Amino acid sequence: MVDSRFHSEAGQFTLGQILKMTGAKLHGSGDLALPFYGVSTLSNGSGQEVTFLENRRYLKDFRSSKAGACLVASAFANQAPDGMAVLITAVPRRSYAKLARLFHPAEIPPIGIHPTAVIDPTARLGNEVAIGPGAIIGAEVVLGDSAWIEANAVIGQAVKIGERTRIGVGAVVSHALIGARCFIYSGARIGQPGFGFEMDAGTPFPLPQLGRAIIEDDVEVGANTAIDRGSNADTIIGQGSMIDNLVQIGHNVVLGRGCIVVSQVGISGSTRLGDRVVLAGKVGIAGHLEIGSDVQVAAMSGVNRSLPGGASYGGVPAIPVRKWRRQISTLKKLGQSKQTARSMNES
Repeated sequence: MVDSRFHSEAGQFTLGQILKMTGAKLHGSGDLALPFYGVSTLSNGSGQEVTFLENRRYLKDFRSSKAGACLVASAFANQAPDGMAVLITAVPRRSYAKLARLFHPAEIPPIGIHPTAVIDPTARLGNEVAIGPGAIIGAEVVLGDSAWIEANAVIGQAVKIGERTRIGVGAVVSHALIGARCFIYSGARIGQPGFGFEMDAGTPFPLPQLGRAIIEDDVEVGANTAIDRGSNADTIIGQGSMIDNLVQIGHNVVLGRGCIVVSQVGISGSTRLGDRVVLAGKVGIAGHLEIGSDVQVAAMSGVNRSLPGGASYGGVPAIPVRKWRRQISTLKKLGQSKQTARSMNES
């Protein structure tokens, strides 16, 4: 059950409308005029809600679900409980995501400028912008149409923010160009100086960080993530990339288009990633490396060399994932052999 105090509701949609909007096919027969009012999980669904099944681990919940309809792959359709409308789709989770947004539309920005916001007179504001309480907009800032700057966010001098981009509560943006339709979540730090220094007579001497942070269109940056500006070039986050909470991206890093970076990843300075790279949680990448397009790196791996594209890697240091799994299996067997030998000696 979605809590309407926190999430908007669009009202009801019929089964026929849901089929049309998702492109799913009805398994068997059903009343196309049957109304639905929202989405739910398999275990908590009601007869007027739609859920989904993608992972076979949840087949038990699927078989006992009380949801009125379920988006599901054809392979599981015959295991649905009686009375459930089964909606066949090759991509249940994606279809569910679209349906969830249909039932519960995104927040509408409160157009206007709060009286406690501080806006430099040289800033240029687009049409229908929303600027929340305590927000600070610096000199020569440019906000595109329908940009949304939430409470206590700070937008530094000369930053440009594209249309329909949202800057979350308490986020800080400086030395940056941000594209359209981005979402920078609460507490994120964009464009802060990178970590660079040289030793001078035994004392660290900081290197000036003279680049920018460039966030292309349709990027999401999670809460409390830091993306440093470049030192002598730009840090670039490619179009459509999704970055989780608590990620650190160092100076001069370049992410390609459509990358996915999960929480607690750290990418050291001047490393370049291709398109559609996926970094699972707690991956660490050393500096000055090249990571090819379509690379996937398993959680908690350490990358200390460049990786060719189109492959999966894991381990510390990261190696091709099949080789890594064989190593794990071999070490496990070795440990078991030693334990067996020890037991025999003791007997």
